[in-house]
Amino acid sequence: MRTTTLEEVLEEIIDHRGRTPKKLGADFTNAGVPVISAKLIRQGAIDFENVRFVSHETWEKWMPLPLQEGDVILTSEAPLGKTAFVPSNDPLVLGQRLFALRGKADVIDNAYLRYWLDSEVGQAQLAGRASGTTVLGIRQALLRKVEIDLPPLKAQRSVGKFLKALDDKITTNSRIINLSGALVEALYSQVAKKPTAQSFDEIAEVFGGSTPSTKNDAFWDGDINWATPTDITALDGPWIGDTSRKITEAGLASMSSSLHPENSILLTSRATIGAIALASGPIATNQGFIVVEAPDELTPWLFAQMKARKREFEAWANGATFMELSRGNFKKLPFIGCSDDYLQAFNEAAWPLLKRAQAAQKENQVLARTRDELLPLLMSGRITVGEAENVAGTAASES
Repeated sequence: MRTTTLEEVLEEIIDHRGRTPKKLGADFTNAGVPVISAKLIRQGAIDFENVRFVSHETWEKWMPLPLQEGDVILTSEAPLGKTAFVPSNDPLVLGQRLFALRGKADVIDNAYLRYWLDSEVGQAQLAGRASGTTVLGIRQALLRKVEIDLPPLKAQRSVGKFLKALDDKITTNSRIINLSGALVEALYSQVAKKPTAQSFDEIAEVFGGSTPSTKNDAFWDGDINWATPTDITALDGPWIGDTSRKITEAGLASMSSSLHPENSILLTSRATIGAIALASGPIATNQGFIVVEAPDELTPWLFAQMKARKREFEAWANGATFMELSRGNFKKLPFIGCSDDYLQAFNEAAWPLLKRAQAAQKENQVLARTRDELLPLLMSGRITVGEAENVAGTAASES
């Protein structure tokens, strides 16, 4: 393995900082060529659901050197160091705060380059050459000086192929999750609904959350999941399992709220209002939630309904310091029902879709954790690709 610089291994660095449609005498359009920006690089992929567009003529002006399938996208700031692959040769505009990197084909494998940039060593190299007080960013001149560890090309390709296979599976699962969610929403929208005289608290139990004292270490770092709104907004699907912080039995006993069972519906009620998830297992929450425990035959319907009524929940929020949907206001809101036959048909279609999404989310968590654990070992040469494949196979069978 030898150490060199990105300048020596890259054929192209495409850098369009400062480019906007207006500077090219144009503007964004309702359709056309997608424009990617730093905020659209999420979980190792480009979020095409939220892109803006420009005309084909603007793309030709903006991108005299078109992007190619396999080019590595790297965010230059806000945040620094996020990566993704260009997925195809279709026209694509590189927006601000992004680099596109293309390796010399006989020197470096693009997949290896992308995952090396993701590694602890790569991230440290980027951060070490970045500047800025409020926001860290890296200029092209300093990016070129970043040092990279380079094994023989054959070994690079093996490592890159293995890690990309894991990411491709994660991407496939993400599509399953998104499609399952879209189908549940579509099913709900098609059901004939009827107003009822019942409110939410008459058809389900409605709870709030609380926080153990952060001054008592005995309450924290246990094995009980304790959710905050950030845990919900960071999800890539409709289910929440592991949380970023966990509490102990003593911490749970100290709370004014309780532990909620599997399939409870968690709705964020502060700041971000209306983000929603189903509990994959027992879970506690902080005070930023409304938690609904419903009979099994109502859970899919209620979940879809609460998701569809997000704007209504936002309209009911109030507060001087931050907006909040109070539990009292939520309880009084009317429950929207449907006929028993429609409800049964909806459940029979929606539950399998939600469970399929749950399985895909769980597998993605295992795959991502396995990839992140193997990445530094592969990059340092401490394990072979064959050994990594055995580890990944074992992890997948346990998911």
